[in-house]
Amino acid sequence: MSKTVITRLFVGALVVGVAGILVSVVSVLIALADGVIVIGGPTAVTVKGDALAGLVIWLVIASLLMGAASIAAIASWLGALFNTFRLEDKLWFIALLILGLASFGWVAMIAYVLAGPDSTRPGAVLAVSTEPRVTF
Repeated sequence: MSKTVITRLFVGALVVGVAGILVSVVSVLIALADGVIVIGGPTAVTVKGDALAGLVIWLVIASLLMGAASIAAIASWLGALFNTFRLEDKLWFIALLILGLASFGWVAMIAYVLAGPDSTRPGAVLAVSTEPRVTF
């Protein structure tokens, strides 16, 4: 997978993730403004059940968007790992792996998208085995 594809996948994941967050926040704010959810009064929180269905539908759409964004982000991270593993210098691979496993993969992916190497471009220094091959 080339760095261009990885970059497009990661940026697409960011855009879809932000869209999912916006849909969820806007739907909850509209529900609060329309009185579907009332905070305060004789009870701490009051929910009008008949009007709740519309909110639930929008929250399901938001969760599907965020799920798709998560899958795309993980796919772009795995693509970046496979791309950098082929390089002779393993610094990018180790950084992507450790930060990704420590739940800071988005930091590593932003750095990779902005300044990371591409093992698929001509002239990339790929890892070459120095062990002699025995053929029969």
